Amino acid sequence: QVQFVESGGGLVQPGGSLRLSCAASRNSYIWSVMSWYRQAPGKQRELVATITSRGYLEYADSVKDRFTISRDNAQTAVYLQMNHLKPEDTAVYYCHAQNTLGGLYWGQGTQVIVSS
Repeated sequence: QVQFVESGGGLVQPGGSLRLSCAASRNSYIWSVMSWYRQAPGKQRELVATITSRGYLEYADSVKDRFTISRDNAQTAVYLQMNHLKPEDTAVYYCHAQNTLGGLYWGQGTQVIVSS
């Protein structure tokens, strides 16, 4: 069973930066789509950013020009560089991956808190 392990969350002041990482425990599949979602307290989980194996990128309007999603060359890990963080970015961030067989996988989540 493939698992995704996330890291990089934490407490940061408004205007600061964080870089989230998410890596597959095994290189068993080709991941056609890799994404980051987030869920704030009392809110539904929402899509933050997506990157496909062909390099297509998509961002939520709320994070455009502040966040950047990327993948490693082996395409088994996905990253989220978050700049100019705002208190409203506070949430648990989850990575999500879809392989070419249609399998869907979630990471365990990493907490991001933006507060002074």
